[in-house]
Amino acid sequence: MSIYLTGSLAYDRIMTFPGKFEEHILPEKIHTLNVCFLIESVVEKLGGTAGNIAYSLVLMAEKPVIVSRVGRDFARYREVIQNWGLSQEGLDLDADEFTAGAYITTDMANNQITGFNPGAMRKPSPYAFPRLGKGDYLVASPTNVEDMTGHPRLAKQKGARCIFDPGQQIPALNGEQLLEAISGAFLLICNDYELELISKATGKSRAELASLAESLIVTRGGEGSTVYQSGAETVIPAVTPRRVADPTGAGDAYRSGLLKGLTQGKSLVDAAKLGATCASFCVEEQGTQEHSFTWDELMQRYSKHFG
Repeated sequence: MSIYLTGSLAYDRIMTFPGKFEEHILPEKIHTLNVCFLIESVVEKLGGTAGNIAYSLVLMAEKPVIVSRVGRDFARYREVIQNWGLSQEGLDLDADEFTAGAYITTDMANNQITGFNPGAMRKPSPYAFPRLGKGDYLVASPTNVEDMTGHPRLAKQKGARCIFDPGQQIPALNGEQLLEAISGAFLLICNDYELELISKATGKSRAELASLAESLIVTRGGEGSTVYQSGAETVIPAVTPRRVADPTGAGDAYRSGLLKGLTQGKSLVDAAKLGATCASFCVEEQGTQEHSFTWDELMQRYSKHFG
C-alpha cells in the first residue's frame, strides 16, 4: 500500500515588518496604492502542501512518494527529502524556473500580505504513476489545474483511493472540474470556508457533495472537524496542544495523521482522531515542518484525548 502526494513543494519566505500596515495605507488613496515596507528580518522555511504532509508522515515511519515539479533552486530542499529517506521518482526539475515560493510579510498586528509564485509548478507533472493501483492512496492537493483534474481521474481509473484536497486552488477550478474530481473519490477534505466555495461553484449542497464522494471531512481549526460518512455525522474535537505558537500547517499535519491511520486499517473516524492528534503537535512550533514527536508520544496524546 503506497501513498502518493501530488501538490506543492515550496519555500516560505517570512518577513517581519516592525510596524502596522494600517499606519501606511491611506484608505482614500487605495486606488493608487504605492507603498514600501522596510523589512526587519527574513526567515526561510520549507513548505508546500505535499512537502508538509510528507514531513509528518516521515515522523510516523511512512515513505510517501511526492509528485511535484521543482525549480533550479531546489537543491537545499532536495537534500532534506533525501535525508527523509524518500524516493525522488515523482520530482521533475525545470531548470528554467524557480521552485514555488510564498513571500509573506507580517506586521506587528499579525496582519499578512502574501505573494505566491508557482514557478515550476505552473506546468503539469510528467510523472506516469507506473505502480499506482488498488489499495493505494493518492492525495490531490493544490497545484496546477491540469494535475488537479488529471490525477483524481487517473486514480479512479487505476482503482486507487483518491483524497481530493483542493484547498486554495478552488477558485482556479470551475464547477464541472470540481464535480468530476469529487464524484467517486474516496474522500473530499476541506475546511468550512472552502466547502462553501465548492458548494457555490458546483451548485451542490453539503449533503449532495457528501454523497458524491464516499466520505467528506470538514475541518474547523480549533473547533475540531466533522466526518460525514454513510449519511452519518461524527464530530472530532480538536486535540489541545501544550501551547499555540503558529497554526499554519496544522491542516497538513491533520492529513498526515489521517493517512497514517488509514494505512493501519483504522476506520475513517479513528483515522481522523489520529489526524487531530498529529495537528496538535504542529501548532506548538513556528513553521510547518518544525514540530517533532515519536510514535509513543503521539499515542500517549491520542489515548489521553480519545481513550
